[in-house]
Amino acid sequence: MSGETKGGGGGKKVDHATITTPTLQRKFIQKHEQSVSVGSDDFILVEDLGPHRKISVKEKVDSFGPWVQKKYRKSMTMKNLMRRLPILQWLPQYNAGDAVGDLVAGVTVGLTVIPQSLAYSNIAGLPPEYGLYGSFLGAFMYIFLGSCKDVPMGPTAICSLLTYTTLKGLGPQYAIQLCFLSGVIQLIMGIAGLGIIIDFISDPVSSGFTSAVALLITMSQVKDILGVKAAGSTFVEMWMSLSRDIHHTRLWDTLLGIVCIICLLLLRMLGDVKIGPAESTGIPCTKFQRTFNKILWLIGTSRNSILVVLGGILGYNLYQPGVPDHEQSLLVIGHIPPGLPEWELPPFSVVQNNVTVGFLEMVSQMGQGIVVLPLVALLENIAICKAFSNGKTVDATQELIAIGLCNIGNSFCKSFPGSGSLSRSAVNNSSGVRTPLGGLYTGILVITSLLFCTPYFYYIPKTA
Repeated sequence: MSGETKGGGGGKKVDHATITTPTLQRKFIQKHEQSVSVGSDDFILVEDLGPHRKISVKEKVDSFGPWVQKKYRKSMTMKNLMRRLPILQWLPQYNAGDAVGDLVAGVTVGLTVIPQSLAYSNIAGLPPEYGLYGSFLGAFMYIFLGSCKDVPMGPTAICSLLTYTTLKGLGPQYAIQLCFLSGVIQLIMGIAGLGIIIDFISDPVSSGFTSAVALLITMSQVKDILGVKAAGSTFVEMWMSLSRDIHHTRLWDTLLGIVCIICLLLLRMLGDVKIGPAESTGIPCTKFQRTFNKILWLIGTSRNSILVVLGGILGYNLYQPGVPDHEQSLLVIGHIPPGLPEWELPPFSVVQNNVTVGFLEMVSQMGQGIVVLPLVALLENIAICKAFSNGKTVDATQELIAIGLCNIGNSFCKSFPGSGSLSRSAVNNSSGVRTPLGGLYTGILVITSLLFCTPYFYYIPKTA
C-alpha cells in the first residue's frame, strides 16, 4: 500500500508520483455526509504559483510605449475629440442669428473688460497694461476649448488679489511665471481627470472664501479712493497700513471716488428700468418702448466704460504737465505702453540687485500660492458654468484643460493668471451670447484699445 492510497468508500487508487512534483500542492478535503455513514476522500490539486515575480525596470519601460499608444488611440476617437474641442459640436450648426448675438455680446463684454482689466492690474499690484495683455489671447483660445458659452476668459478680481498676495511685490516677471505655472498645474489636473475634486469643496467653504476675498478687494480699493498709499497681504495688514496713512487723504480723489460709486449704482438700477406693459400681462411693447428699453439696458451694462470715459475727460482737463503727482488735483493711471506685447517665453530666471534668481528659487519665493491660485481659479470658473448651465452637466475636467491652456498662452503675452469672470459672464448672458465665439469680438476690441487708445488711458483717474 506504499504506492497507493485507498479511499474509505471504494479503494480508489492514486499514484503518488503524479501529485508530489515540486510545483504542485496537495490538499485533502473530506466531505461528510450527515445521512450516509460511508464518506469519500477527494484530492484537489492546486497549482503552486510561489512568490510573485517582480517586474524588472526594463519590462516596465518596454510596456510604457504600448500604454501610451493605447491611451492615444482612445483619446483620438471622434467622441473624445469633440468632447475636448467643443467648437466641433456647435460650429456646424452656427448661423446668422448666432453671429449677431455673439457680436453684440462680445462688444458689450469688451467695453466692460477694458476698464476692469485696468482695475484688476491695480489690485494685483502690477502696471495697468498687464490686465489688458491677459484679456485677448485667452479669449481667443477659449473659443476652441471652452464648454460654456457665457464664460469670458480674462483677469478676475479673485485671481488678481491672489496674485498680489502670492507675489508680495516681487514684480511683473514673477506674475508672468505664476501665470505659466498656474496653467501647467491646471492642464496636468485636467489631463489626469481631477476635475472631480470640485465636488468635494462644500458650499460653506466656497461662500466663506468668497466673502473673505470681497473684504480684501474692498480694502485694496479704499486706498485708491482716498488717494493714500497702503499695502498688505491680509485684511488686518491693509487696515493697519491704511490707518497709519489716513491723514494723507486726498480730497478731490475721495470726492470723485464717492461720486463714481453712486453713479455706478444708479446706472445699474437704470439698466433694470423698463417702460411699457409688464411681461406678465402678455401685452406686447411698442417698437419705441422696445428700443428705449434696449438703450437703457445698454447704458446700464456699459456703466464702467461710461465712467472711465467721463473720468478720463475730467482727468485730461485737470492734469498739469510737469507738476509732481502729490501736487496734482487727481492721481491718474499714467503711461501705458502702446501696441501689443512681445511674444516670448515666460521668464525662468530674473536678475534682482545684480543677482540672478533661478527658476526653483522663484518658485520658492512665490510659495503655496502657486497651488492655491489654480484651484481657486477652477472653483470660480466652475461656479460660473453651473450658474449659467440651465441644469446641464458641467465638464469640470474640460474646463481645467481650457483655462490651463489659456493661462499658458497668456503667459507668453506677459499676463498674470486669469479665469472666467462672474460679472462679465452676467453681462455676456444678458447680452444674448449664443456661443463662445463672442470672445472673438471681445479680444479684437481689447487689441484695438492697445493699438490706438493707450495714450488716452494716461489721464484716467485711479479713483474712477
